[in-house]
Amino acid sequence: MILPFHKLHGTGNDFILIDNRKHYFQKYTNHEQLIKLLCDRHFGIGADGLILINKKPFFDFEMVYFNADGKEGTLCGNGSRCAVAFANELNLCRKDVRFFANDQTFFATILKKRKENIFVSLKMQDLMSFEKQRHYVLLDTGSPHYVCFYKDVTSLNVFEEGRKIRNSSIFRDKGVNVNFVELFDDHIFVRTYERGVENETLSCGTGVVASALSCHIFDHFAADTVVDVKTLGGNLKVSYSFENGIYKNIFLEGPATFVFYGEVEI
Repeated sequence: MILPFHKLHGTGNDFILIDNRKHYFQKYTNHEQLIKLLCDRHFGIGADGLILINKKPFFDFEMVYFNADGKEGTLCGNGSRCAVAFANELNLCRKDVRFFANDQTFFATILKKRKENIFVSLKMQDLMSFEKQRHYVLLDTGSPHYVCFYKDVTSLNVFEEGRKIRNSSIFRDKGVNVNFVELFDDHIFVRTYERGVENETLSCGTGVVASALSCHIFDHFAADTVVDVKTLGGNLKVSYSFENGIYKNIFLEGPATFVFYGEVEI
């Protein structure tokens, strides 16, 4: 079978996107090995994950996300922005978008288009609770994240340090994404080791959100701050409000970029 696909990235976090309205894949069928092969950077197309765009009554579309290891994943922030951009190209949605993912409803807004880039603002779920320790914080922004602060993230061996934390006795079974954050006067710099990819990625949307909120949790930034975030793959913005101990109106904003499209025989 010939499988058409598009390749997009969100600040370097790259994905294979498939228009699955003709049921190339079935959500509950085991395609783990196929997805793992397609995401392989040496023997496949190469990507951090694979996204299906499905039909969904009363929604613009449904997004189903798979990690590079072939397993269905939790929410992917950059992947969601890429899914919105792709769905817009398929004429499934316009400026204001309502889609279904991970058994939840999500909203997004297409802010502008510039050549191959579509700038998307994604509304995240409220953060009701978190676990603050002396040197790190655990919080779930659609995926579980461990956030800690370093003075020189650029020189840090993120693969080794992130893998060590992710595979520690506390997190070994369920896994965790590990974010290393450096503070600057006007922005933060974030590098992330992602579970499922089991390596550092150039950017992680839910990790960027977790890192921005952690800056307030550790009293580095005032509440309701718009946080400019730099990653290895590009720049993002995170905004939020903080009311009665709950983080609300959380938005992740940045570009989704079309790389290429093609066909692969499977």
